[in-house]
Amino acid sequence: MTSEIRLYVEGGGDQKETRARLRAAFGAFLKELRDRAREKRVHWSIVTCGGRTSTFDDYQTALRSHPHAFNVLLVDAEAPVSCDSPWEHLRSRPGDEWDNPGVPDKHCHLMVQAMEAWLIADREKLREYYGQGFLENSLPENPNVEEIAKDALEQVLKKATQKTRKGPYHKTRHAPGILESLRPDEVKKRASFCRRLFDTLGSQIDAM
Repeated sequence: MTSEIRLYVEGGGDQKETRARLRAAFGAFLKELRDRAREKRVHWSIVTCGGRTSTFDDYQTALRSHPHAFNVLLVDAEAPVSCDSPWEHLRSRPGDEWDNPGVPDKHCHLMVQAMEAWLIADREKLREYYGQGFLENSLPENPNVEEIAKDALEQVLKKATQKTRKGPYHKTRHAPGILESLRPDEVKKRASFCRRLFDTLGSQIDAM
């Protein structure tokens, strides 16, 4: 049984510094899993890969260079997910059309419909991050954040934050700070694919 988990995550832009910042934020958000892995002496790595295509390329490389690790792909869904298989979603979505590189669905995970859905799932922490001027009423009422259209997510975040001292939501500057402050249990309540990620990795760690 492998004793290594490696996550290949979309995001962070083209700069080394911004990718490192997002990697640290995901590390904080997934701390519960990281700590469980360390208790069992399971090596834990998060790799932020920048753009979407680069992420899939890096993931495919990892399958060859780290064949004994439990390699995980985590990318935005970019659209509603209407099938049970993340790989099937990525294969059939125009613009991706990625073939499954030969690993089960438990290796593929989606942020539905984009990472910003996770950010608005924990409104209390989002409000704390932006402080005075945050317009919470501008956020969608739907408690199931995965049903909010991808194109609407950044728009509603920018509208809700435009009068704050930090200024309108900016993906590279603001997303890592918000992500690291989120409470995973709150996000999992409103984003089933986030819960799937935690459940899958937790089960994998327990089996190692």
